[in-house]
Order: sequence, then C-alpha cells, then structure tokens
Amino acid sequence: MTEEKVRSEILETGNPKIKSARIVINSKPSTIFSILSNPNRHKEVDGSGTITKNISGPGELVLGSKFGMKMHLGVDYRILNTVVEYRKNELIAWRHLGRWRWRYELVDLGNDSTQVTETFDGTFAPGIAQVWLNFRKAYPWTQIAVAKSLVRLKAAAEAK
Repeated sequence: MTEEKVRSEILETGNPKIKSARIVINSKPSTIFSILSNPNRHKEVDGSGTITKNISGPGELVLGSKFGMKMHLGVDYRILNTVVEYRKNELIAWRHLGRWRWRYELVDLGNDSTQVTETFDGTFAPGIAQVWLNFRKAYPWTQIAVAKSLVRLKAAAEAK
C-alpha cells in the first residue's frame, strides 16, 4: 500500500499578482501560529528554498516586528522584513523593501484542525518592483513555492 502524497490546494484569486494556496493541518491554530511567528523557523517551512538563515529579529513576531534573513536566489543577499498584518493565532503578514506581502490566514476548524491559507500578494509592489517581478517570472514560480510552503508547514506542525 502506498502513502498518498500531501498537497495543498492552489486557489484561483482572479488577480494574476495574488497567488494563494490552502491546506488543512491537524493541529491547533496556536501551534501553527507559533511556527509562523518565529522567524527562526521560516527556513524550515520555506517552499521556495531561498531562505538560508535567519539573521536578526525577535523570537516571536508581532505587528511592526522587523526580522532579517539571508537569502539565495542565483546570488546571496539579505532582506529585512516587517510584520504589517497581525492577529494572534489568526493572521500574520510581512513585507520587505519591494512591498509585496506574504500572508498566512488561519481558521480554527475545531477538533485540533486548522485551515491555513498562504498568499503572496504583489499588488502592493510599486512600479519598479512590478517590472522586477515580471522580469523574473516570479508569479508562476511563487505559486508553486506557496503551495510547497504549506505542505512543509503541515509537516512541521503535525510532527510531535
């Protein structure tokens, strides 16, 4: 008997600059949120494979928190993120200088089960950043990364 591969559901947002996916995780929202709000764990759930190390920031993110990451996408670089949306155990989103956002929304389904939606939102990016995102073909690539991140988040949250 083979084990079924875990996948997240890719969502059609109606906006080519917004890429979303969702998954149900057999864990409480507080457990999942503790992973998302800890920048030291972001590399563990990063489906893009671009995070190499957390380099600065608090152990727990809240609205306005800043945290830095070492990244690699063709070349090594560093990025400073700021938490711009926050509701404990329900919502967290951050952005960097390019202004696009990564957002996680958690819905408690009861019975220690949580629906998590991750969204990459490029609509906040200014014109020059849009040029960069389009040049890099970031939107299709990011859709896959978002879906993979949720699968990795599920594995991390359900590991006990």
